[in-house]
Amino acid sequence: MRKTILITGSTDGIGLETAKSLLSEGHRVLVHGRNAEKLRQVGEQLQAQASADQVELLGADLSDLSEVYRLAEDIRQCANHIDVVINNAGIFKTDNTVASNGVDVRFMVNAIAPWVLTRTLLTLFSRDARVINLSSAAQKPVSLAAIQGEESISDDFEAYAQSKLALTMWSMEPTAIDLSSQQSIVAVNPGSMLGSKMVKEGFGVQGNDIGIGVRILQHLAVELGSIRSRQYFDNDVGDYAKPHPDAENSEQRLAVLSAMNYIASKA
Repeated sequence: MRKTILITGSTDGIGLETAKSLLSEGHRVLVHGRNAEKLRQVGEQLQAQASADQVELLGADLSDLSEVYRLAEDIRQCANHIDVVINNAGIFKTDNTVASNGVDVRFMVNAIAPWVLTRTLLTLFSRDARVINLSSAAQKPVSLAAIQGEESISDDFEAYAQSKLALTMWSMEPTAIDLSSQQSIVAVNPGSMLGSKMVKEGFGVQGNDIGIGVRILQHLAVELGSIRSRQYFDNDVGDYAKPHPDAENSEQRLAVLSAMNYIASKA
């Protein structure tokens, strides 16, 4: 059965390769990117391999919540329903570490924007819609001051790891996203040190086969059968696993969600 699937950050790396794989199976893919020229080039590449109605191109800078809301409206204009959201877009190293609202750009792109986008799209979700959030094996306790832009994090890895735990925490918090009993959300570490642009630029290594991550994302997104909603799948072990302890602590989850809501309310 053909599904309509949104993949953020799908102009390179695991997002692009997952888009290609899903298109080859006949699904419709909403391709998102930040850079307009790169998005155009990738669009031409993907449209050459798929039918005309399978690919939709969407541009937005996820570090800016006004653009996140605009992206949601653009999606409404081109899709009457969403079956799967793959929140893949992420930042590790960047020259500009602070977004326009004063919050570390890793928190904005990796944790806050996907939450805002997902909850804004809820009315488009199909009966059994799935949300796949790309987490990481790198997870460190979240500084509430940092996620609210009140203090800075000087170390790139620290900021990235905190943002990925924040993403995992809201993925597991029942009050973060109001889903029906048939809808589901899962946080997934697609595999450590996969050969993405982020890994190559951040660590200076080629990384492992990116197909490892593509296969688990495709499985979680479209394979028949249920997935364990509000759980963490660690592809390093090939199964559901325990995330950082803070993600299993309801008080900690709610504190992070409150901080994220504070930033969203200022947009």
